Order: sequence, then structure tokens, then C-alpha cells
Amino acid sequence: MPHARNRNPSPIPEVTWDTGLKEMNETWKGAIACLGVAVFFVMTIGIIYWQVVDQPNKNWILRGTFSGLIWERRTHSLVIQTLMEDRTYVEIDVGNVGNPDIEVPFVRNLCWLNKTEFCYTWDSVAEVKISLEVSEDAETECYSMAWTPVNCHVELKDCFSMANVSWYGGANVQGQTWPINDQNITMQPYIVSNLKDTPSGYGSPLERYFLGSSGVTVLVSPNIPMQLGLDCRQQFCLKSLPSMERLPLQYTVCVARNVKAAHLEAVQQLSELSRELPNMKTLWLPFWKFLTNVDTGPKVEKELRTFSNRLKRHQLGEGVISLNEHSTTLLSEMDHDYLNSRKRGMSKRLTRDLPLVKLLNISITLSPFLGVDTTQFHTSLTDGTEDYWLSLPSATQGKLIPVLTQWRGKFCVKLNLTNPAAVSWFLDRVESLQAHLGMEYVVLEGGEGNLFEEQALRTPLVLSGDKYIELLADVAKSIGDSTIMTAGTRSSHMPLFINMALLQSDWSPTGLRAIIPSLLHHALVGYNFLIPDAVGGSLSGDLVTDKELFIRWLEIAAFLPVLSFHTPPWVFGEDQVLNLTRIYITKHQTDVVPLLQKYAEEWQLTGNPIYRPLWWLSPSDPMTFTTDDQFLIGDEVLVAPIVEKGAVQRDIYLPDGGFQWQDSQSEQVFDGGTFLEDYPVPLEEGHMAADLRARRLCPPLTCLHTGDAGADPCKAEKGRQHLTSHRRVPKGREPWRESIQPCHDSRHLRTFLMIIMMVIQRPVPTRTPPTIFWLSVDMYRLQ
Repeated sequence: MPHARNRNPSPIPEVTWDTGLKEMNETWKGAIACLGVAVFFVMTIGIIYWQVVDQPNKNWILRGTFSGLIWERRTHSLVIQTLMEDRTYVEIDVGNVGNPDIEVPFVRNLCWLNKTEFCYTWDSVAEVKISLEVSEDAETECYSMAWTPVNCHVELKDCFSMANVSWYGGANVQGQTWPINDQNITMQPYIVSNLKDTPSGYGSPLERYFLGSSGVTVLVSPNIPMQLGLDCRQQFCLKSLPSMERLPLQYTVCVARNVKAAHLEAVQQLSELSRELPNMKTLWLPFWKFLTNVDTGPKVEKELRTFSNRLKRHQLGEGVISLNEHSTTLLSEMDHDYLNSRKRGMSKRLTRDLPLVKLLNISITLSPFLGVDTTQFHTSLTDGTEDYWLSLPSATQGKLIPVLTQWRGKFCVKLNLTNPAAVSWFLDRVESLQAHLGMEYVVLEGGEGNLFEEQALRTPLVLSGDKYIELLADVAKSIGDSTIMTAGTRSSHMPLFINMALLQSDWSPTGLRAIIPSLLHHALVGYNFLIPDAVGGSLSGDLVTDKELFIRWLEIAAFLPVLSFHTPPWVFGEDQVLNLTRIYITKHQTDVVPLLQKYAEEWQLTGNPIYRPLWWLSPSDPMTFTTDDQFLIGDEVLVAPIVEKGAVQRDIYLPDGGFQWQDSQSEQVFDGGTFLEDYPVPLEEGHMAADLRARRLCPPLTCLHTGDAGADPCKAEKGRQHLTSHRRVPKGREPWRESIQPCHDSRHLRTFLMIIMMVIQRPVPTRTPPTIFWLSVDMYRLQ
């Protein structure tokens, strides 16, 4: 019998394959689980690190065709840049939201799947919604921003950086600058103030429009109360105050290829209504402020007769004698039967005096204020028409109680322009004065400020902010197109004139130097038809005694829309001042007014300003962004006056723009971008023939040379000789150093009072024979 062998002689127990595999799987499962936990931990740390430490500083929020909106995480600001990030249009510090002490999380768009809108909510602060709008021609892109507080205790504040951007627009201020970067104004309500009473406030004209040299505009919503502050050369800030209504802070930022293109687009948004021209014949007439210190109407008549006769005796031509409110009141209180008897009288004396009452070209001054001691006010109370005045309801009886205020040192009430009956009463008063005095021009003053806000009273919604000025402008328009306003906001499209703020009688930034910055500001925000302050300034109320100041001021005033005088030229007792006054009145009428009429039509059609900064012709030239002592009339005339006391020479910058400037007399040519250094503008005696036009005056600027006796650059060769002495401004803006000496015809005095550069036609591309731009630098021949 065969022997049976033991199949497992080993003492080790037999283990099946299934059991080993199970044990091995358990081991690997534990290792894999540990590895998964480790990977998850590392990923979590990485995500946290990326979110907190390694998060990119810039996050694109919206992208247009050429620009985009970026959230700057570190600076807590919104930045609009080109998509290539090679140009920054504007940087906006978002105030409370951008507080460096508050950690702002990664910005996420809550407007899902929308490439033209961005929505986000900062807890306990505000909700923001930003909309991107691209123009049809894709040359302008606008970002509409609306910040809404989440509760009534939130104060919203956004600040626009001035770094590398020159800003223009806003409101006129005392000591106006161009650009506004050098202004320093504390945060305050953004409404029009009377700068004479509130020199640190915002004056007229005021618009919620700001323009940056980088090609950016800021248009603030017109119907929301706000405050504005300017930090010199740093930023300007918009702020909304906490309120139960949780009023938002809304504005639109638009960008374009350059500053001119940005402004042209903004003009269409500033005033969507059709623009109307005022009475253009006003431009021909100088305004003479009537200064008198009498207390009766007949005495005012007598002084008017004396003043009118002196104007005629000195051959100063036809003009408008401007009466202040005091003289207007004295005339209006005269017995109308007396005036009518003057008209019916048969004596030669009364007939001769008639024009002084009825036919004399005068302007009167009215305001919406009425003294509480007047018969008219007491009559309104007895007749139950106390609602003619701004009033508050009585808590006990429910009757209206007029709000008292002060005007010209007297207690007064102010006309309620929201009451149609009160407006009709005021217009009837104007019509009555026109019937008895025959005046054509009416000056409306006293619209500045907000009566309720000044006295911390609850302001009716219809009179919030500057709405009173807007209502007064409607009244002015009803009076006629010869009406003059002392304040303007959102009324640039109306056929009205606006008074420029009064200036100091000196050479300071609040005097003569403020004329051109104020002029450029008025024109930029749409108020081209302005009546400047009187020659020599009138803020102090005293007559000007500085002859040099009067003459230099007169040189500038001749190129403004209207010539205005406070100091009669005969007070200097010299024929020179009288002669120059006659010369410039004539020049204004013959040369300037036709030019203004031409560009007034262009303004009416396109909104282009009549008075333009140098960057209008060269919008990419940084040299033009800060030039505040030269201005253009249209695209033709460049005015560069003397604004420094004792100066007899000045530098002149000819803006570039792909064209050349040519002297219309000598046909010598200057390249655009040329800096004329130390050009002589002496102040000497003489007079210019009143019938000479700008192109016929001589000697013109024909003889600039560098002292080379062997060459005569004064002789043009075939009408196209270039001056060898001109240079283009280098990148560092350093003026060229060569000594330029003027050559002059020995037959005439080497004297002129103003430099005017006139462009007549546009060029063709430079690679083809150019069509020359003609330049007339008029040096007046004084004999």
C-alpha cells in the first residue's frame, strides 16, 4: 500500500491568497487616505495663500474696446486704463470702501454673465453698480457709477487723483486758476455762492462737469445734493452726506483719445436742449458803470445827464450806462406823473432832457429781494399774498410766515419763484419800468445761495441746491434776450448774458491774472457770452489809480465779448489813456465782434467754445495743458497779453497741430510748437488810427533774427521763407536760448499793445506741398 505523504510538512499554518490580499488592501487604503488628507491640506494652504498673500494687485472689472476698469487692491481704488495698460485715464479713491484699515476681499461681479455691468456689495457700507457704455463710433467709452449706502449713517466719498492729470471745469472761484489743480477749497456744499460775501466758496458759473487732460470727463448727477473739496495738486473729492433717504452718489466717467475729443462728447451731454443766442448787438456797446451817491430820483437824473455829456465830450461813442440797484430803486420810486409830464412838456428844456429819461441807453439792476420796511411788502401781507415770498408754515395757525434774510445790509424777504403769481407780479414790475424808463437791459442779481440751507431749515425739494438760480434764469429769459444774470448754472443754452465775478484792482491772482483763467472756465462750461468785470477791477469799489494796470487790463478787455468800465478813462488826466480807450473800443467793434459773431454761430450748432485754450489746437501737447496767460478766439486768433506789473516783454507759445504759422505781412513761417522767448511788448505813448484793420497794421512781426549781420531774414523768399531763429520746444519743455532781437521799420515807433496770431486755413498732409497757415502778429503803429 503506498505511503501517504503529508502535503504541508511546515509548521507554519497555511494561509490562502485571499487572506493576504485583504490585508494588503487595508494597508494601501490607509496610505492613500493619509496622502489624500495631505494633498487636501496643501491645497487648502495654497488657496488661502493665493487669496490672502499672492492675490494679484490688479483685477479687471470691465473691459471695453480700448479701455477697461481695474480694481487696485493695494490702493483701494478704481482705475481706468487702456487695455494695453500703457496709459492711465483716471484713478478714483473710493473713500470709505477703500479705507486701508478695512480688508477688502476679492472683488466678484454679482451681475452674473453680464460683460457690461459690474455689481458688488460691501457689507455695512454701500452697494455699487457700474455700467459700461460704448459710443457707436467706439471713440468714447463711459462708465456710469452709482454708489448707494446700505443704511442712513453711511457717508460716501470718492476722490479723483490729480497726479499727471490737469483738471478743468467745476465752479469759478476767487483767484481762479487754469487748470484747477492749484486750488485748495475745504469740503462744502457744491452750490453757487456770492464770492464777494463768501470768498472761500464756489462762485458762478458752476457746473457738475470736470475735464481731465488725459482725455477723461466726470459728469455728476444734477439732482442729488453733494459736497465738493479740492486738495491742492492732490485730488478733488465728491461726497454725499448721510440721510434718511439714503441718497446715492452718482456720476459718469467717460474716456476718449485726448482732452478735446473727451470735451466734444461731454458737451452733448451737458445740455441736450437747443442753444440760443442772446442779443448780439450788445457786443458792440461798451458798458459804463454809473457811480453816484445821491438819495433821490431827480438827482440821479441830473448825474446821468452829466455823465452822458462827458462820454460824448470825450468821443467815447455810444454805450450802455449801467445803474446799480440803488439808483434803479430811486428812479422806480419817482412819481410816474412827473415822468409823464416830462414827456408831455412843451418847453425846449424838457424836450432836450427827454432822452435822458426815455431814450438814454441804460441798464437797470433788479433782485428778487424786497425790504420788510417797504410799502409793497406790507401790502402783500394785508392782501393775503404772503406766499409771494419764500415762507414756512406756522406750526400753530397753519399760515405762511416769510423767511427773513439780509440783502445789502437790510432785512428782506425773497421772491418765491415757485409761485406763478409771484413771477407774474415781478414780470409786471419789469414791464412797468421798461414803459417808464425805456431801458433795454436788465441785470438780475441775488440768485446765489440757498436761503433754507443757510438758516438750517428744511429745504423744499423744488428749491434744493441751485434750483432757485435755474428758476431765476427762466424769469430772465421771459424778460428778453438782453437780460444779464450774475449767476449761472445749467443755463448755458439760454439766450442770456452772465456777469463775470468782480476782481481786485491789482496784478494778483485775484485781480488781472484771474481774467484769462476765468474766461477759459466760462467758455469751457458753456457760458461764452459774458460781461467781464470793469477795466481795472471793481471789487473794492474805488477808482483805479494805476495807469499801467488800466492799460494792460484794457488790452485784454478789447478781446472779450463786452468792454466794461468802472473807472472813466478821463480820471487819469492824460490824453494817452483816453486815446487808447478810443482805439480799443474801435478795435473791439471792427475786429473782435465780427469774429465773435462768426464763432457764435459755430457754438450754436456744435457747442464748441468761442474762447479756447491752447490745447484745442494741440490736444496732445503737455505744454498747452497749463498755459494760463494765452487764449484763442476760435481757431484763428491767439491773444497773449502782459499780465505782470512792469513787464515789457513776454514768452509766447505757438501750439502745434500739424500746421505752421505764418506772418500775414512778411510771409515768414513759424512751425507749430515754437516758443518765442522774451518778445517785446513795451508800454509807450501813442495812438493807432481807428480805421486800421488788424491785417493792415504795421510794422508786423517780420524781423526776428539771431543777430547775424550778414543775413536779412526779414525778406521773404518767394513768399515761403522760414525763420532761422525758431525752435520747437524739446521734450523737457526748455525754451530755446538764442537771443532774438526784433527788427523794425525806422519810420515807425517800435511799439505794440497786444500780440494776435491768426490762423486762416488748414494744412494738407506734410508730405505734400503744405497749405500754409497764416499768422498775423499785429504790432500796432503808434504815432
